[in-house]
Amino acid sequence: MPIELAALPYDRTALEPHLSGDTVEQHHGHHQRADIERVNTLIAGTPLKDASLEEIVRRAQGALFEHAAQAWNTDLYWRCLQPAAAGGGGEPGPKLAQAMDEAFGGYAAFRERFEQAALRGFGAGWAWLLQRPDGRLAIAATPNAVTPITGRDHPLLACCLWQHAYYLDYRDQREKYLAAWWQLVNWRYVASRMR
Repeated sequence: MPIELAALPYDRTALEPHLSGDTVEQHHGHHQRADIERVNTLIAGTPLKDASLEEIVRRAQGALFEHAAQAWNTDLYWRCLQPAAAGGGGEPGPKLAQAMDEAFGGYAAFRERFEQAALRGFGAGWAWLLQRPDGRLAIAATPNAVTPITGRDHPLLACCLWQHAYYLDYRDQREKYLAAWWQLVNWRYVASRMR
């Protein structure tokens, strides 16, 4: 059964003014769709033809891994966002806030360290809030399509650092994109992913 491009959890213009409908369409309707189409081409007639996207990511290598991981990462990215008018942004609720206090010394310190990780990397990639197997929180930045689901960490929050996530709106100013991105984080969803 082919992998399908998941619908956005909101209208493509719902993240405005922080992310434009054009950016969302380019990112979801073009880039993510192309990754899904490539995955389906590469799994046709193979033992992975009926696997879930996550299973494909965990078992694939080479081009199949790159496209599958990018599609999986991007799907999580959309779910981690919520229109500001519907409650996106702000700060995390008590459970996640307490975990951030323990791991980073509070939300403000977490945000500063997350931004440092997101700005440190060169080129395309991802910034993550992760939960370690022992329950502790951690921050990581990964290049290209590298994803935590191939390891032991559990991703809670994904921030796409590929230029197509922000170039139409912010050109090469990743700092401005991050400032806008924080206004859209769906902390309720992020907390729901905690184990």
